[in-house]
Parts: sequence; C-alpha cells; structure tokens
Amino acid sequence: MSAREGRPLVLASASPRRLALLRQIGIEPQACDPAELDETPLPDELPARLAVRLALAKAALVAVRRPDALVLAADTVVAVGRRVLPKVETDGEVRRCLELIGGRAHRVHTAVAVSGPDTAPAYRRVDTRLHVKRLTLQEIDAYVESGEGLGKAGGYAIQGRAGAFVMDLQGSYSAVVGLPLYETLNLLQGRGWRR
Repeated sequence: MSAREGRPLVLASASPRRLALLRQIGIEPQACDPAELDETPLPDELPARLAVRLALAKAALVAVRRPDALVLAADTVVAVGRRVLPKVETDGEVRRCLELIGGRAHRVHTAVAVSGPDTAPAYRRVDTRLHVKRLTLQEIDAYVESGEGLGKAGGYAIQGRAGAFVMDLQGSYSAVVGLPLYETLNLLQGRGWRR
C-alpha cells in the first residue's frame, strides 16, 4: 500500500532542511515526529557506522509510535578521519570545528532509513568527501559571528555562507545538507511509497 493509498509518510525529524529537501522533490510527509535519542558514539564506533545506527534507531523509535506509517529517518555525521565532529552548541565549538577542517579534507556520512508495517527496516548510506580551503582568522571570525554554524554537525552549513569555503565535493550535495535525495526516493519507492 502506498502513502497515497492510506499509509502516511512520517519524517522522524524536526529538521527544516530535511523537510525542504523532501519538498524539493515533491514529497510532502503527512507528519514530522522527531526521534529524540542519545547520539553519543559507542566506544571505537566508526563515523559511517554511527550514522547508520542512529538513522535506523530513529526510524525504529518513531515506528513504534506510528505503527501504521512509513517512517523516514536520517542522520548526518561529520568526521575528520575517525574523529566525529559534534553538532555544535557554542561559538567556541564552531571555531574549533572550522579550525580543524580548514585546509584539509573531511567526510560527511549521511544515512537514511525507512521502517514501516509489513516491511523490514532498510537503509542507504552516502559518504561525501569535501575539501575546505585554508580559512583565515577573519573568515572564521565572520562565520562564527553569523551564528550560522550553531546546531549544525561539524559547525557549518554548506547551503549557507560556508558553501564558499568548499573547494571540492565528491559525493552528494543534498546528503551534506542532510538527506541524500536519490537514495531517499529509491528507498521509499522500494518500500511501496508512490507519488
């Protein structure tokens, strides 16, 4: 049964970016029901595996609350090597993240998961490599002052001012924003969702 035939599509997120990305490809969830869970990495957990674990856990958590819905969840992890960068909460954290990624490559791992009635949970992961230019102190100061990096994984938003810092991107731009659109649509359609 498709969403249009009665099964609602629920986005397990409060992210306005993820909702906007879905709308960009003509998908309007019937509800947004954010999953709140501890996102602390497990000991020795690799960043890519963390993204998958969190996306599946979010989908499962919301699926319990919405047993008749098709639940879509995602998680984005920014990493330098094996080091996971935080979803920043302070200007100091934004500054430390920018100092770390400036002048070097890093990866953004985004996993998307779907769970629902009569379907086994499924996921896709997209790994994107970005190379950020060497940042001057003035550029970092201006970005921190903008407040744009607060609440963002890795301390920056590629869809905003930080887009000018990215010299090279290999992978999915939409995954860096928060949702890999090609993989998301294929995953939903593979679970019976139809426009």
